[in-house]
Amino acid sequence: MSTKTKEKVDASVEGKLKALYELQLIDSKIDRLRTIRGELPLEVSDLEDTVAGLETRLTNVKEEVADFENQLNEKKQAVKDFQANIKKYETQQNKVRNNREYDAITKEIEFQNLEIQLAEKRMKEAKAAITVKGELLEKSKAEFDERKKDLKAKKSELDEIIAETEKEEKELVKDSEKAASHIESRLLNAYKRIRANTRNGLAVVAVERDACGGCYNKIPPQRQLDIRLNKKIIVCEHCGRVLVDGMLIPDTGVEA
Repeated sequence: MSTKTKEKVDASVEGKLKALYELQLIDSKIDRLRTIRGELPLEVSDLEDTVAGLETRLTNVKEEVADFENQLNEKKQAVKDFQANIKKYETQQNKVRNNREYDAITKEIEFQNLEIQLAEKRMKEAKAAITVKGELLEKSKAEFDERKKDLKAKKSELDEIIAETEKEEKELVKDSEKAASHIESRLLNAYKRIRANTRNGLAVVAVERDACGGCYNKIPPQRQLDIRLNKKIIVCEHCGRVLVDGMLIPDTGVEA
């Protein structure tokens, strides 16, 4: 390989490293903006699920209360019907011509009285159920109102933070996409993979105080020299991050 060709390769490697580092700096800014929101998006999502669940519970309990109230009204009407039947049978009983008819009507009256007792028992059960469900409904409504209030406050807080950072984030996202478009797909995929596997989103880091800027493990002097020369892409032996010379992009005012 000629010296001229070698210089082109070296310059190409340095350009790749610079492009990767620039992309990392932009993406780190985006990460910091999103960190400002903290866990708010998740909290809002969880509260939305909770409110939806409580709303479903309220609907179900209301339907159950309405069902018991219908049962209660039906039994009340049934009792009135049974009592009317008893009066009718008692009137008929006064007009019977023989003991057989009298006994038959007496049995009917007894049957109607049994039906009244059973209906009254069902009414008592329905009233007890309505009381229990009413207490549950009241408790559920209070919890629903409280969670809905929390959701409104959290949403307001999140919207305020988004409004403050949205414009800057959109601009940075555009910058990130533009920077990424200048990086070959193989390197870009590796960069994204490393970012996804690190807690702080750092895939490209500068050497700081003779150590990796990502995991802070010491880097041997010879390896540091290789990094400063920008002749090849070097990754940290401990964490797998791409290592670059901190002077590769001077005066950025931003740390990756």
